Amino acid sequence: MTTTTPGTSTKAMILAAGRGTRARPLSLTAPKPMIPILGRPVLERLLQYLSGSGFREVVINTSYRAAEIEDALRDGSSLGLSIGYSFEGYVDAKGVIVDEPLGSAGGMRRVQDHSGFFDSTFVVLCGDALIDVDLQDVVAEHRRRGALATLVGKRVPPEEVASYGVVVADASGHVASFQEKPQPKDAKSNLVNTGIYVFEPRIFDFIPTDGVYDIGSQLFPDLVARGESLYVSERDFRWVDLGSAKDYWSASQYLLTEGQDLATPPGRELRPGVFVGTNVAIDFDRVDITGPVVIGSSCSIAPGATIVGPTVIGKGSVVGPDVTLVRSVVCDRTRVWMAPIENAIYTPEHIILNNGNVIPSPALSGVPLVVDRRAQGFKTGALHVFPATA
Repeated sequence: MTTTTPGTSTKAMILAAGRGTRARPLSLTAPKPMIPILGRPVLERLLQYLSGSGFREVVINTSYRAAEIEDALRDGSSLGLSIGYSFEGYVDAKGVIVDEPLGSAGGMRRVQDHSGFFDSTFVVLCGDALIDVDLQDVVAEHRRRGALATLVGKRVPPEEVASYGVVVADASGHVASFQEKPQPKDAKSNLVNTGIYVFEPRIFDFIPTDGVYDIGSQLFPDLVARGESLYVSERDFRWVDLGSAKDYWSASQYLLTEGQDLATPPGRELRPGVFVGTNVAIDFDRVDITGPVVIGSSCSIAPGATIVGPTVIGKGSVVGPDVTLVRSVVCDRTRVWMAPIENAIYTPEHIILNNGNVIPSPALSGVPLVVDRRAQGFKTGALHVFPATA
């Protein structure tokens, strides 16, 4: 039995089993929680936040590309945490591991059935957002109310409600109903579900033991229908949602300008607003850089390049001669020889516009604009420096 200070919690679960379809093509080569934001995976930054908030034991459910999450984070000791994993899937008759997510509530149920991990008030977070809400204060409020479940809500501009699940509650915070991504004219509220939850162990009385089951679309409506004590804790906090591919561009812009304390830029600040990692080949006298800019470790920036921030260049990448990058994100291990579009994400095979549209990079000129070094026979993850030639 875990002993906690009254009003606090030390146990949490992070939901990281989804296939990240809205984040494609970024999630085609990495599980969504492991896609870097300012050089570090979102999930790693979220775990660091939990550690700093007094949490000590964390379970992460995995499914799609599960090994990449476990290999990167290990036991969590480097972050001051003890991390366990819960894989959702099976091994088929040919010995192939098949991912089969169980839904957010179904994933919680699997953990509880396996070990009884949730033996006191616990917190559940989505693994694709950066936040700075005071979680222990939310837990304390949850306990004062005697709630079975609490979700953290945030007000958004009325014109943005169509992107979220809307929460309708009375003056005391007791949830009366939900609307899933309503049009602004139909929305009954502009208070939205942020994917941050607090539960009591009794919640498992309401989650089936088998099958796929979701928190937002199934568990919560069921609790409302039963008249159970489901509350919303309305908070004004920073919530950087990374649910879709275009969100990674807007998040990078925000974090490099207004939100540097939420996600500290990696590397050393060698010029004002220019953060540079280790083993980077760059001649500052022959490159025009206007910050804020982050250049990851083992990059090569060719003479004549122009980089205008906010821009992030991922580790092991190469920017060719006379390339101009403006308010862009270059993914890890990517070579850029032309950059005709501003306000975009450059991946090895695609350019993602800041409105979410995706263009195969060769389609712009008939020749590859972006070339992944892995296609050149280099092992994934190997940080080699390419010569600054095409």
